[in-house]
Amino acid sequence: MARSKTSNAWLQEHVNDPYVLQAQRDGYRARAAYKLLEINEKDKLIRQGTVLADLGSAPGSWSQVAARLVGPTGKVFALDILSMDPVPGVHFIQGDFREESVLEDFLALLEGRQLDLVISDMAPNISGMSAIDQARSFHLCELALEFAREQLKPGGHFLVKVFQGSDFQAYMAAMRETFQEVVSRKPKASRDRSSEIYLLGRGRR
Repeated sequence: MARSKTSNAWLQEHVNDPYVLQAQRDGYRARAAYKLLEINEKDKLIRQGTVLADLGSAPGSWSQVAARLVGPTGKVFALDILSMDPVPGVHFIQGDFREESVLEDFLALLEGRQLDLVISDMAPNISGMSAIDQARSFHLCELALEFAREQLKPGGHFLVKVFQGSDFQAYMAAMRETFQEVVSRKPKASRDRSSEIYLLGRGRR
C-alpha cells in the first residue's frame, strides 16, 4: 500500500530527527529519553537512591534514563499493559496498574517503601479525532494522578505528560490540590507543533 503524503513527511522527519539519531548513538529506545533528561537536569527529580515508578513505560527509554540516574541504591519500577524488553536494573510489571493483581505485584516489589517519584509519559492510541484523543489522554492523566496520590510518600513528586485542551485547567487544579507546587515544562526534544506539555507536581501534601 502506498504511503500518504502525511506519513511520508512524518517518516522523513523522523529519520532526520536529531534526537532520533542521538538516541540510536546513545542506546536509548526512543527520543523521549531526552525529554526526561532535560527536565531532570533542571529539576533534579531523579538522583542516586531515588525510588520511582514509570507508568506506561514501554518501549522503555524513560526507564533506561531512570535506571542510570538512581544508581545501585535506587529502585525503578516500570508498569505497562504492553510488553517491554528488559532494562537492566528495572523491575517491569506487565498489566493494567488499576487491576488488583498488578497492584499486588507492584506492592510486593516495593516491600513497604513509598515512592519518591512517579513519572508518566503515557499517551493513548491516536484516533485522529481531536475530541476523542483529548478525552482519552486526560483519562490516562487522571489515572496516573490517582496512582501518584496513593503511592507517593509525603513530599514526593509527580511528572506527567498532558496535552493542552479543554480539560487542561481542571487537571492543573486537581494537581494543585495534591501538590504544594505545580509547574509546566516544555523540553526542547518535544516537537514545536505538538500540544504536549509536562506538568511537575512537587511535594505531595
